Amino acid sequence: QVQFVESGGGLVQPGGSLRLSCAASGFTFSDAPMYWHRQAPGKEREFVAFISSGGAATSYAPSVKGRFTISRDNTKNTMYLQMNSLKSEDSAVYYCKTPSSNYWGQGTQVTVSS
Repeated sequence: QVQFVESGGGLVQPGGSLRLSCAASGFTFSDAPMYWHRQAPGKEREFVAFISSGGAATSYAPSVKGRFTISRDNTKNTMYLQMNSLKSEDSAVYYCKTPSSNYWGQGTQVTVSS
C-alpha cells in the first residue's frame, strides 16, 4: 500500500534552513506528481509546493515562493523540500502526498523559534 515517511524536521532559529525528505513506497513514484502540505496548530492543512512526476514542473504557495525549493530523486523514490529563510509562521507539521491516494504519512514537525 501507499506509504510516506517524512523526515528532516526539527527546531531552527528564524532565518535558518532545513531540508525535509519524503520516502515513498507502494506505488510507481516516478509516474506520480507529488505535493508538500503543512498544518499548523489550530489551522487547516494547506498546500506548500507541487512537483510533476519528472520534476520539470513545480509550483509554490505565495507564502513560501522564493524561500522553499521542491525537488525529487526518482531513482531513490524520494522527494525533498529545501527550506531557507525560515520564519516563525513556517512552524507546522509537514506532510507529503500524491493526488492518486488519500493516504497521509505521519509528517515531520518543523519549529522555527529563537
